[in-house]
Amino acid sequence: MIRHLRRPVLFTLAAGFVGFLGVGAAAAQSRGLDLSQLLPEGTGSASGRIIQFVAMITVLSLAPGLLIMVTSFTRIIVALSFLRAGLGLQTTPANIVMISLALFMTFYVMGPTFDAAWRDGVQPLTQNEISEEEAYERVTEPFRAFMLSHVRPADLELFADLAGVQPSDAQSVELRMLIPAFMISELRRGFEIGFLVLLPFLVIDLIVATLIMSMGMMMMPPTIIALPFKILFFVLIDGWNLLIGSLVRSFT
Repeated sequence: MIRHLRRPVLFTLAAGFVGFLGVGAAAAQSRGLDLSQLLPEGTGSASGRIIQFVAMITVLSLAPGLLIMVTSFTRIIVALSFLRAGLGLQTTPANIVMISLALFMTFYVMGPTFDAAWRDGVQPLTQNEISEEEAYERVTEPFRAFMLSHVRPADLELFADLAGVQPSDAQSVELRMLIPAFMISELRRGFEIGFLVLLPFLVIDLIVATLIMSMGMMMMPPTIIALPFKILFFVLIDGWNLLIGSLVRSFT
């Protein structure tokens, strides 16, 4: 019940905050105060700044979802999850370690994209050199180019057919079709990498299970004996270096 009440309460608080600002502005005008004096020159009206503030808070609240949808995070975290499953470790490395590693790898891979979005879109907007509409186009353009370079044509055609739209070229693809197609492509590549990661560990499990069965130790779980061999194998081949390097190179 608390979950159902959470959203209405947030909306009520937001509406009350906006109403409070409106009442304060009306009271200031009735007393002969000029609200424009409280704002630096060129920043627009008070209502415009309030709208920008609310939009900024909304974007920040959606930032984790956007990070997953339009960046390399999906492929990386899926591959790391397959690695932990192949080793047979349920909680090692911990979830916070896996997610932090995936996040920093995402920042590394997406560094040029983030820099281009900040330089061409966000920074001119904060300096009031461009409008919000133009800033949106400039910010989304680097992410659009990144997704177009990694999306599978078959997935893009799927969502284009579902939407009943046939774009004339790749640059005219709408984000509502490009983002889900990109996510499906990343999931597919993540599973492909995960399959390759699981193969050597599966071979070790089969060898250990065969040896245990041949010795007649029916009650001994093969995973207990195979676990140290899999960890030793992964350390000897420098598995973290190989996996992380392969993941980064898959985006270049």
